[in-house]
Amino acid sequence: MITERASAKINLFLHVGAKRADGFHPLQSLAVFTGMGDTLEIAPAPELSLTIDGPFAKGLDGEGDNLVLRAAQALGAGGAKLKLTKNLPVASGIGGGSADAAAALRGLKQLWGGDADLHVMAAALGSDIPVCVDSVPCFMEGRGEILRPVESLPRLAMLLVNPGVAVPTRDVFAGLVTRSGVEMTLPSGRFRDTADLLRFLETTRNDLEAPARILQPVIGEVLTAMAALPGALFTRMSGSGATCFGLFADDDCCRRAAEILEKTSLEKNLGWWVAPSFVPETGILHEDIGQDIGPTDRGL
Repeated sequence: MITERASAKINLFLHVGAKRADGFHPLQSLAVFTGMGDTLEIAPAPELSLTIDGPFAKGLDGEGDNLVLRAAQALGAGGAKLKLTKNLPVASGIGGGSADAAAALRGLKQLWGGDADLHVMAAALGSDIPVCVDSVPCFMEGRGEILRPVESLPRLAMLLVNPGVAVPTRDVFAGLVTRSGVEMTLPSGRFRDTADLLRFLETTRNDLEAPARILQPVIGEVLTAMAALPGALFTRMSGSGATCFGLFADDDCCRRAAEILEKTSLEKNLGWWVAPSFVPETGILHEDIGQDIGPTDRGL
């Protein structure tokens, strides 16, 4: 049995350029991956099959040709029994389907072998899938296939909130009026602490947030509620929505914030999905010892 984690992808910022001749929009983004995600289990089998369970399994009902199966068929090497536990909301701006597809590529290559270039294959399947193959913090450019890993990133306490509304990506792009473009000079990506990262994020935006909020005003309500929580440092919508994220001072603040929003959601029957999580630290440089410290797996 092979088990692959499909972590939620969060766009800390997302700048969009003018539509290209091939129909894609060029972008600039900083993508990070959280401790919250789906799980894909893979076992040898004579034929290819997929079953789905988990709290958001119903969101994939009737999808006989979802990204997991498409990824498996792209590798095309044989049979396998796939079981996807869907913990992330479907079509919610946090790359759940893309992360699931990338998990399938990784796991099935391990099962079947071969020399397939997973990044090339991922780019053919979808713009968000290449960054999910390695699931490490990256600057994204092009339509998502040009990746540069971040040199260092502090561990981030992050709260994810989805109001349970649909925001079709096509409609969000159709409503896009103001574009930041893709000419910004990206930093080296050596963020030494949270304050350093926040200084950079304050110079950026998510271009898709404004049209998404017009389509679903509740997104603005979520962001306002999150920003008012104790310990909130920064809030923004991820991707094309409707999931929003908040960066908090520490894990305790993040947990308390989640408890407050969960209580509010229950009392007002809002139906919000509220998930305290974290982004692992990556390559943090500690001046006192003069060397990089690798990723950790501490979490909430």
